[in-house]
Amino acid sequence: MTTLAYITAASVLGAVLSIVCAALISYAAPQKWVSALVSLAIGALLGAAFLEILPHALETPGGERTVPATVLGGILGFFLLEKLVLWRHYHFGDESAGQEETSLRAPVAHDHGRSGLLILLGDGFHNFVDGVLIAAAFMESSALGVVTATAVIAHEIPQEVGDFLILLHSGYTRARAFVLNLASSLAMFVGALGAYFALRQLQGWIDTMLAIAAASMIYVAVADLIPSLHKRTELRATVQQVLLIGLGVLLIWVTGEWAHG
Repeated sequence: MTTLAYITAASVLGAVLSIVCAALISYAAPQKWVSALVSLAIGALLGAAFLEILPHALETPGGERTVPATVLGGILGFFLLEKLVLWRHYHFGDESAGQEETSLRAPVAHDHGRSGLLILLGDGFHNFVDGVLIAAAFMESSALGVVTATAVIAHEIPQEVGDFLILLHSGYTRARAFVLNLASSLAMFVGALGAYFALRQLQGWIDTMLAIAAASMIYVAVADLIPSLHKRTELRATVQQVLLIGLGVLLIWVTGEWAHG
């Protein structure tokens, strides 16, 4: 397969698979599955950033100086974007946290679509950025692209579950929530395709994009996902969270070994 074919397949699969899995979990699975997926996603994101993406970026000439600075700038940049409500994840914080124990089959009060519109805009931008990062990774190597796409899908599923909860809370029907979330997720394909053609002309930017990809994954894991785990402080929940985070790291390591080998 060509690099473009890999990027197309990964971005479309990432968008569709994450939405389908999130819909199935939101409509049928126990809520505790979502908490488990959050822990797994944290491990996958941190594993991809520290075991695969950063080592590749640091191999470039001068990378030991430019890459750490880019990662730091990226983390601060994502913080500012989230503060400006341009990128809102709703990883079981604020509104979505209050809906964790709500039955999806029971009627809920809604806000006439205001939260739903915000989550669709924010999620579309988030997915567009994920597509750019997937493209940059595949343009570095197919193995790195596979690992990056795996990490993206792993964290998209629990995020999309949270998005479904907010859309339903905003008064959307299940069918409409699914279609709109799918359309928002396809922004991943648009971002990946646009980045592929742009980065072909700007090869020197690939390593910078990899550093930004690492910053994105670290920020999402540490700022968005980990705080939600602190809501459960009992020993059993803590042990489960640690084991699942470790499993997420192991998933990325095994994926990387398979892709490289």
